[in-house]
Amino acid sequence: MNNSVASTTRLLWASLRALLVLTLLCGVLYPLTVTGVAQALFSDKANGSEITSEGKVAGSELIGQTYNFPKENPDDAEEAPRPDLRWFQPRPSNGLGTNSVNPRYSLILSGATNRSGDNDELIQWVKDAKKAVITDNTARGYAPRPSDVPADAVTSSASGLDPHISPEFARIQVHRIAERHSLGVQRVEELVEDHTDGRVLGFMGEPRVNVLKLNIALRELIAE
Repeated sequence: MNNSVASTTRLLWASLRALLVLTLLCGVLYPLTVTGVAQALFSDKANGSEITSEGKVAGSELIGQTYNFPKENPDDAEEAPRPDLRWFQPRPSNGLGTNSVNPRYSLILSGATNRSGDNDELIQWVKDAKKAVITDNTARGYAPRPSDVPADAVTSSASGLDPHISPEFARIQVHRIAERHSLGVQRVEELVEDHTDGRVLGFMGEPRVNVLKLNIALRELIAE
């Protein structure tokens, strides 16, 4: 009996020591080391790839935002959002919180439509989105053709949170932005060109424009 008690006591003590050591290593030292390395070498990414504007965090470089007018009735869940056409618009998404270069936004959901390419509802969404793109971006002396509307202007990304649009979608919006702010079309085109990122390492992915960065630059241009 005494041997059994002593053996059990040794096992419990060994287990407790293992628990304490592993807790120290995996629960304290390892997280501190990883956090320290991340802050020292990749502080921007470790802190959420934040984008600042006028000394305040305006959002993340990795998460998109919408630019809509506030709802007339905040309690009406069925009220459709109205895009604020003074700003460059992102690709369609039901997963983005509203924002106007403002840090206080919330994510509603993340995910794809999970609908096939021949789904009637999805096809109608695309048709409605294309019609809206043409209507919204028609300006004096300029009207986008249906063939000018790129896929990202009428479809959401797989996550629904893509912060980028294609240069083609950005350029469709140039005349509308110039008209709304009494700017020269060429100046707005240059703004888009300056904020167009090329393919990663020159061959991966596609050229893209970060909408938040572009809208911050637009606001700074307007303030000049």
